[in-house]
Amino acid sequence: MGEADSGKEEQGLEQVIQPIVDLGSSLIQTKQGTIYVLTIVGQIEGHQLLPSSSKTTKYEHVMPLLATVEESDQIDGLLVLLNTVGGDIEAGLAIAELISSMSKPTVSLVLGGGHSIGVPLAVSAKRSFIAPSAAMTIHPVRLNGLVIGVPQTFYYFERIQERITQFVTSNSSIKRDAFTKLMLQTGELAADVGSVIYGEEAVELGLIDEIGGLSQALACLHQMIGENRKKEPGRS
Repeated sequence: MGEADSGKEEQGLEQVIQPIVDLGSSLIQTKQGTIYVLTIVGQIEGHQLLPSSSKTTKYEHVMPLLATVEESDQIDGLLVLLNTVGGDIEAGLAIAELISSMSKPTVSLVLGGGHSIGVPLAVSAKRSFIAPSAAMTIHPVRLNGLVIGVPQTFYYFERIQERITQFVTSNSSIKRDAFTKLMLQTGELAADVGSVIYGEEAVELGLIDEIGGLSQALACLHQMIGENRKKEPGRS
């Protein structure tokens, strides 16, 4: 191998590594298609900066990335890897809405945890997977900071909760009554209201489509990409 070839490989490797370091994302290129891998980890950061010691996913990074994936002719599908404790409601819903509105094949995989606003993110893909050991926490909306004790405040909470419930039930097979029951359950979380469910239970409830890991999620995504190519004229 010549020095020129070696230099090209190093340059290509740098282009792959840099997005991993900066944004936790990468590209998988095979004969079956090109997949963009997006990781959503830690806390979903919204309009306020979280401490530098916190692991965060910044919505201002993720949203333009998703637009690029949707519009790019070189990318065939999106794989979303989730291990999040939740975070900003509006930022999380914004990302979830973008993923659910994409025309390209999308698959999500919950690893470790998909808690709180991570639940809408997990169900936003066209097909969702969860590892058997992964957990998902479902609870009512919380608000930090000053709370004004007037009826309007509680009405606002109710409307936000309705947005989340509507999104989750529209993008999964879970029944509205079952989701609401899990959300308002008492006695399971210490000093809180809500439920924690694990892999198999999430599938039984219809919240997540399948139990599986990385190989199953990738196989599903490749299958969806292959079906898309058959529909496109001039591609096979």
